[in-house]
Amino acid sequence: MNASAPAPAPTPTTRALAWCLHLLVVGLLGLVAVRALTDGRPHAGPIAAVAVVCGLVYAAGPLLPRVRLVRRAAAWWLTAVGAVWLALLCLSPEAVWLAFPLYFLQLHLLPRRPGLAAVAVTAAAAVAGYAAHTGSFGPAMAIGPALGAAVAVAVVRGYQTLYRESERRSRLIEELTATRADLALAQHTAGVLAERERLAREIHDTLAQGLSSIQLLLRAAERALPERPDAAAGHVVAARQAAVDNLAEARRFVAALTPPALEDTTLAGALERLCATTSARHRITARFRLTGAPGPLPTAHEVALLRVAQSALANTVRHAGAGTAEITLSHLGDRVALDVVDDGAGFDPAGLPPADPEAGGFGLAAMRARLDALGGTLAVESAPGHGTALAARLPLTPPTEPEARP
Repeated sequence: MNASAPAPAPTPTTRALAWCLHLLVVGLLGLVAVRALTDGRPHAGPIAAVAVVCGLVYAAGPLLPRVRLVRRAAAWWLTAVGAVWLALLCLSPEAVWLAFPLYFLQLHLLPRRPGLAAVAVTAAAAVAGYAAHTGSFGPAMAIGPALGAAVAVAVVRGYQTLYRESERRSRLIEELTATRADLALAQHTAGVLAERERLAREIHDTLAQGLSSIQLLLRAAERALPERPDAAAGHVVAARQAAVDNLAEARRFVAALTPPALEDTTLAGALERLCATTSARHRITARFRLTGAPGPLPTAHEVALLRVAQSALANTVRHAGAGTAEITLSHLGDRVALDVVDDGAGFDPAGLPPADPEAGGFGLAAMRARLDALGGTLAVESAPGHGTALAARLPLTPPTEPEARP
């Protein structure tokens, strides 16, 4: 570790331990001075004076920020405290008790190897000092300081291990918190993108198709003028009705309600009405067929199939030049199928350009996205000059319960 590396920021636990250590040092110094004065020992005055000096030198450490923040300053302070303690040990055998708190200071403030070396030197000095005062030496004299040093090393190492583990867990918690924030942001972004795609599909299948129909009707009215005013008036009336229907779709779309075409009717009724309206407004004959035993469908399925039919029929009117188109709704037990077939010009499905919203190329991509969201499939068969067949399939997860429409 760098000599100038700052120590970890104090926590309530470390502050409490530090105060306990300070009180222990002050108490032991006071005990040494009191024992010397009350027992009438020789050099009682110098012992008390050195104990006071030792206390003052020790007190300088907590008061100087550099001792806590800079390893080199801590080493110099510990050297000064150790020197005064050695002087006190030469005067009083009770000073040997101060070795125990010194162990903790050395292990806490010094790097690992210098700290262990300082503890060993302090333990040896304590043993030697006490032996000098007693005038004899035995193994029992070395057990106390050595055992105290071992306990201090074990406690400090255990605390440092717990501290590192706590720091690691704190970092993990911070990383988890940051990850959760990133995940929430990603989910929000994904939700925004999904909502944009949904809005794009809804606008394409409702507002854009309606406006396109109005445009075609107004062009037909323009071509009919001035030779056929009655036909032009009919086209204008149809365009106005398309605008009314489109406005209703827009209001329902903004309010996120069921499409007007599905209000008070079934999907089959809505598709039949779609064919009738398309035949009345454009030069195409659109027919509807229903096969199988009709059953209740989830609202999401009804809306998806209706939008697919609207988009497919609008594409037929705009691009296919077809004379007839047929929509077939089939209830097949565990699934529902929608087929849209026309006799128009057809196209090459493999040659379609990527979806381009600005160019109006959202149709097939929007249909497929709608069906994919419900676990369905979309297949398109077409060839130039041979018409187009579109097949949509949606699974029904049994038991299927009818959803209440708003």
